[in-house]
Amino acid sequence: MGHNYAKPATAEQRLTRVLSRIPSDWAVMIERRPGTGMWRAAVHPGGQDGLWSEETAQPVEALESAWRLNRPPAS
Repeated sequence: MGHNYAKPATAEQRLTRVLSRIPSDWAVMIERRPGTGMWRAAVHPGGQDGLWSEETAQPVEALESAWRLNRPPAS
């Protein structure tokens, strides 16, 4: 019997997905720490402050983390 296993999303697919969820009027900041190769990100509504993600090895991981920290509560 065959199994239908989903392929993991690529970094590009993950980036597209998270960027599509962030409202267009929100600020998006991604930065790489000099000398470390580690990334962090923040997203927030314009005119407000947002929390920075923890440092991660991949920029998409930092952006996903920042979105989880700052997204509005589910309705």
